[in-house]
Formats: sequence, C-alpha cells, structure tokens
Amino acid sequence: MTSLLKAAPSYCARFGVAVLLAALADFFFYGQPVGITLFLFGTTLAAAVTAIHPSALRARGLWLGLAALLVGLLPLIENVSALSVAIGPAAMVVFALWLVGRLRPGLARIAGQVALFLLGAPFRFVHDFFRWRKAARRLGQRRIRLAAIGVWIMPLTLGAVFLALFGAANPVIEYWLSLIDLHALLDLIQLPRLAFWLVVLAGVWVFLRPRLPRFLRRIAHLALPIPLGVSTKPAKAIEDIVFGKAAILRALVVFNILFAVQTALDATYLWGGIALPDGLTYAAYAHRGAYPLIVTALLAAGFVLAALRPGSATSSDPLIRRLVYVWVAQNIVLVISSILRLDLYIGIYALTYWRVAAFVWMGLVATGLALIIARIALQKSNEWLLSANLLTLSVTLYACSFINFAALIANYNVEHSFEMTGRGTKLDFWYLRSLGPSAWPALDRFLEHQAETNAASIPSYRQLARLLGQDQARYRAGQENWRAWSFRDWRLLRTLDTYIPFMVPQGSEPFAPGR
Repeated sequence: MTSLLKAAPSYCARFGVAVLLAALADFFFYGQPVGITLFLFGTTLAAAVTAIHPSALRARGLWLGLAALLVGLLPLIENVSALSVAIGPAAMVVFALWLVGRLRPGLARIAGQVALFLLGAPFRFVHDFFRWRKAARRLGQRRIRLAAIGVWIMPLTLGAVFLALFGAANPVIEYWLSLIDLHALLDLIQLPRLAFWLVVLAGVWVFLRPRLPRFLRRIAHLALPIPLGVSTKPAKAIEDIVFGKAAILRALVVFNILFAVQTALDATYLWGGIALPDGLTYAAYAHRGAYPLIVTALLAAGFVLAALRPGSATSSDPLIRRLVYVWVAQNIVLVISSILRLDLYIGIYALTYWRVAAFVWMGLVATGLALIIARIALQKSNEWLLSANLLTLSVTLYACSFINFAALIANYNVEHSFEMTGRGTKLDFWYLRSLGPSAWPALDRFLEHQAETNAASIPSYRQLARLLGQDQARYRAGQENWRAWSFRDWRLLRTLDTYIPFMVPQGSEPFAPGR
C-alpha cells in the first residue's frame, strides 16, 4: 500500500511532464515544417528524462552521457533525413536506459536492447496506464486518485471566483477575459490533432519510464550470445560426415579454385584490356557482376562462420585456417572487384542514390570479411565479431548522416555529363531535380554552361530554367519559418544568395535559376 501511495505521484508527475512535452511537440511540429525543432525537442526530452530521475543528477559520468547524447543528436542539426531521424531516437534510447542503470554492456547487447525497446515502445503507455489502474483497484486505493484530483478542486474553484471578481473590478482584466474565444478553443480539438497528441504521449512516455517489457526481456535473455566453446546440441553422425573436418577441408580447396578463376577473369578482361567475346560490352560485364559477387561474398562469410565455430575441431586445424585466410582474402579481392565494376558502370551511366548505397554496402562487406580474419587470428568469439561489425556500421551510418549525397550525385552527374564533357550519357535533369534543393547549385552550373554554349536558347532549356527558378522561390518561402532551419539549408541559402544572374543568348528573358 505504501509503495502504491508513492507510485501514484510518480505516475502523475511523469504524465504531467509527458503532457507538457506533447504541448511542445504540438507547437514545434503540428502543421509545421520539420527542421531544427527535432533537435530542440530531443534535447528538451533528454532534460526532462534527467530531471525526472533526481538520483541520476548525482551519478558519475552524467556529463559524459549527456555529451554522448549530444553527439547522437548532432545529425539533426546538419539535416533532417531518414538517417538522422533514426540515429536520434537510438541515441535517446541508449541514454535513457543508461540513466536508470538498465543498459547492459557490450555493443551487441546494446543494439539488441535498442531494438527491443523500440519494438515495445508503442504499447508501453497503454500497458502502464491499465497496470496502474488495476493495481489501484486491487488494493482499494481509489482514494489515491480522488485525492490527486480533489486537491485541485478548491484552488481552481476559488481561483475562478477571484478571477471573475477581478474582471468585474478591473476593466483591463475584463478586456483580457473577453478575448478568450471558447469556440476557437473548441475548434482546436480536432481528431488528427488528438491522434497526434496521443502518439506523442506514447512516444515520450517510454523515455520517462525507460525499461524493456517483461516478455521482451525474456527474449533478450534467450537471445544472448552463446559462450565460447559451448555447444548448443549434441553432435550427430550425419553432421560429422557432411560438415566434418574432411568435408570442410575439401570445400575450401574447391572454393579457393573457383574464386581464383573468377579473380583471374576479372584481371584479364576488366583490368588487362583483353577483348571481350562478341556482343558483350565492358559496361554490361561490369554491371552484371557487381551485385551477384556481393551475394557470393556474404555466403562465403556465412560458410566461414559456420565452419570455424569457436572451440570446434576445424578452427584449430592449421591447414584449414590457412585455406580460410586465403579464401577470405580472395573474397575481399572479389568485393574490391565489385566496387571497380560499379565504378566503371557509373562512369558510363551516371550516379544514383542506389549506386552510392551499393558503394557503402560493398565497403561494409569488405570490412566485415577483414574482421572475420581478425576474429579467427585473434581467437575471438562470435559476439566480438558481431560487436565489431555493429561498431563499423554505426560509425559508417553516423558519418553518412553528415554527407550531402544529393549534392554529391548532382555534382558528379553534371561534371561527367555529355553536355559538359562531350562523352558519356546526357544529363537526366528531371532526376537531379527530384533530389531536392541540394542539387540546385549543380543544376545552376549546368544551365549556365548551356547558356554560354548557346544551347540555352533552345525552348526546353528555357523551360527548365523557369522550373528551377520556381522551385527555388518556393524553397525560400518555406525557409522563412524558423522551424525549418537546418545547418545544411543555411549553407545552401548562402550559396544561392551568392549566385549572379546572367542572360540567355538570343533571347530577352533573364536566365537566372538561382534567383
């Protein structure tokens, strides 16, 4: 009973903070553009989580935790994108669990906790609400809720009476009261807005009471990495034959030969300059092999992990280990070959988001293969390998959140287009326009070049210039709202402001897409 008496104000305080945060979210986001407000809301939520746990204010390393959270939220200042929006909540989850002492050490365990926390987040608010009601009803503590409400009856009632008396005595207060439009207040209660508030309440509540649901905690316990040298099932005779030491040795010999043939073909045709068979172009050869070779490398990595399980007989055999080293090294060469293939293809058919993602993915695969060699050489566990790969992935995604890929793609395609260099493919203006504002400086340079070569006098280019000018006018109008501010948009506006308009040859219309 005493614990419930203490829990009631705790729940009420948290709910009050959640309502205030929902009101702030309404001011920041509802019907408004999203920009710097995401960072401001994240820092406010972090402050609320810290303040609602007073014991955390005296915890050692609090400032270090806050600094780590700030690093996680920094991508939201640079630019609001799917990547930065994913990094921010993940950093908030880690901070909230660490603040209450529920964060388990180890990168692999932290990643699992973040995933399980976000999986259970949509149901936490409803679960806690009904759990508290059920506990109060079971213990006969309805007077707790009545007391929590009753303490406000007298202050609010007398406050309303005093306010009415002051309104009758003071013309200024009477004027202020006359400005309150009850119909306008009722109009604010809209179903979409109510749904927005409920979603925000459920979202912030999980951070105010950071913990994993019970069934998810059991899943996390069952999903813990298996200790080094512990077998999960008894050995079977069929496994000893099909996946035994002799079978793995023969498989590695066969695989090394096959991969050596593939590497030799790449060296011969792609880098050696040998003529391809009739009807096959170098672009087709490069494109067809880029993605299947990555799948091959991933399958190879899975085979290595299965064949050289920690503590198994194969992992201690020197010959098998050497063959694995050679094979993984060939897989790394295969990935590098895939990267070079893709680079050749892009040199002919231009750059896109998917091809940039393929470059990043191939780099991660190559790093993962190198980490497999490190795991075998250093005799580390699979948990170490998983943590190392998660660290590599996290650092890569964090770095990517600060890279303006739209500008990168636009600059590359413009500089390597047929119109600019006289070779390659023609520029896909409509694709670059779909990349958004970051592509506009590159498109401005492209249209300026067309004007200098008299190509801009063609009606199609004049129409493109008008469309680009309209896009930029709408963009500038949207940036007048401070909520939409981001560091990347600020830099872009400075670039657009320094643009000097010029004239289209053989025409009277100003050709100024930057204005």
